Amino acid sequence: MTVGERLTAVRERIGRAGRDPDDITIVAVTKGFGPEVCRQVLDAGLRILGENRVQEALKKMDDVAGPDWHLIGHLQTNKVRQAAGRFALIQSVDSIHLAEALARADPAQAVLVEVNVAREPQKSGIDPAHALELVDQVGRLLDLQGLMGMGPTDQDPTPAFNELRTLRDEAQQRSGKSLPILSMGMSGDFEAAVAAGSTMVRLGQVLFGPRNA
Repeated sequence: MTVGERLTAVRERIGRAGRDPDDITIVAVTKGFGPEVCRQVLDAGLRILGENRVQEALKKMDDVAGPDWHLIGHLQTNKVRQAAGRFALIQSVDSIHLAEALARADPAQAVLVEVNVAREPQKSGIDPAHALELVDQVGRLLDLQGLMGMGPTDQDPTPAFNELRTLRDEAQQRSGKSLPILSMGMSGDFEAAVAAGSTMVRLGQVLFGPRNA
């Protein structure tokens, strides 16, 4: 199957999950793939590419013209100056220390606050108990667009996704500002995510097949 054919199947699955596919932004996760695959994504009609590592993304930016690039992996503070201003959206802000470093580099940088609603130590993200405080702080420093989170590895992800949506709604009420992006859902659980209110999904394998293929 081509990327375009897989994308059509994804959109059909979003529809069966009860949402209009046009309301869901798809980030094609191109980590581990070269420029040619990135161009296939663009040819299929997607405009946003997601990368986990700054250095890998920067190399592709030089070779692939046209997309918006999102950083979806953990950002180390020593990579902030390389990342700030290069990504349309940094989805993984999870500490005030990181937010302050980004603000010094580019206060206009668009970001999401990453929340560890899965409560798994191997996952990045602020503890949900402290998420609203961090959202308030980040919103004063950067162009905060919403929240990001991942579902748990071996459990029903729906409660975690519902919690993230609730946190987003509470953050909007507290601040009086719109936080339109709710980035949740990956290849294995995006249908549960869109049913729970996701506006943005981050998809790799379901678009490209197994990475070792």
